[in-house]
Amino acid sequence: MDVVLPAGRVSKARTATQLIFLVCGLGMSSWAPMIPLAKDRLALNDANLGLLLLLLGGGSMLMMPVSGWLVGRFGSRIVMAGAGLVMALTLPLLLILPTPAGMAVTLFVFGSSIGTIDVAMNAHGVQVQNLYGRPIMSSLHGLFSVGGLFGSLGLGFLMKLGLNPVYAIVSIAVLMVLITLTQYKNLFPLTIEQQAIERFSPLSESSVAGSQRAGWLHGSVLFLGIMCFAVFLAEGAILDWSAVFLRDTKGIAPEFAGAGYAAFSVAMAVIRLAGDKLVAHLSGKTVVVGGSLIGAAGLGLAVLSPWVAGSMIGFVLLGVGAANIVPVFFSQAGRLPGIPPTTSLPVITTIGYTGLLTGPALLGFIAQHFSLSIAFGFVSLVLILVAVSYGVKGEAVN
Repeated sequence: MDVVLPAGRVSKARTATQLIFLVCGLGMSSWAPMIPLAKDRLALNDANLGLLLLLLGGGSMLMMPVSGWLVGRFGSRIVMAGAGLVMALTLPLLLILPTPAGMAVTLFVFGSSIGTIDVAMNAHGVQVQNLYGRPIMSSLHGLFSVGGLFGSLGLGFLMKLGLNPVYAIVSIAVLMVLITLTQYKNLFPLTIEQQAIERFSPLSESSVAGSQRAGWLHGSVLFLGIMCFAVFLAEGAILDWSAVFLRDTKGIAPEFAGAGYAAFSVAMAVIRLAGDKLVAHLSGKTVVVGGSLIGAAGLGLAVLSPWVAGSMIGFVLLGVGAANIVPVFFSQAGRLPGIPPTTSLPVITTIGYTGLLTGPALLGFIAQHFSLSIAFGFVSLVLILVAVSYGVKGEAVN
């Protein structure tokens, strides 16, 4: 069945999808400057905070495979809208809940909404891109990073203006709700998505069913998944620990503790928006090896610099280096001979997001037994290992 839509309809869907990516980035990053406040309010040490953060990752990882079924059953826009509203409604609770148990439950629900909307908005973005006729995924993820910028800085800025923190976070939550509800009608319904899949899907389910189990155990798939895990671990370190690091190690004021994640986010947004052209002019190996080394150097600078400005520059370098590494991995996964993308990409995504969502808990234990600076140094070493590993084996993955 062919899909014939007015150009204006597809353009509206593209804009609506960009704004949903913005909502996800806004909600996810608004949690970053609240982490030090939660640590103080609940009197947590680094290890206990790491365990609490593990609940957020656990909720996300639990819902990711379920979200694929929900999208197929109800359509992306219903799943996106529901998850976006849950994220917005739980966000203010993270600022006021007085007990670790309450925070644990709420973080699990909040993480579940993040995992759900992430799967749905990427699935929707692929169909919009197919119907749009030109690459748009980099710009979608760029809007996520823009949301990360405004979320990490927005709460601190409103607090600095004298607004009560509760009112500030409620204002951000209301904005998320308004964007989600107003853009709902411009997102594609299930019928259009199904028609787009029929038109653009290169492989039928029957043609790939026999390779599903082999794909999970294929060495190239596992190698790329481990590489994604390492890079996502670095992103998770900045999301969950940069505010604590800047406040407790570098002595920055609490209302500006989210500035590190903001610097990382804006750098990543800029490089992602130029990502398609960058990867076209450079080889994938150059992007991965060079980007990993730049990111490792950035984290090293953030830890070793005696000045806050040096740490901020380090976070910028990490954003620049890491921005386009994972897209290279995903593109390579889609070209593995004998392993269809419908098998390789879910495996690599699942392994990668494990690093983003559960890796920071590991860093919490390292910080508790040593220091947060040592934990960040560990992440820098991991990125160096990515550069070396991919430099040696990356082009041979096939």
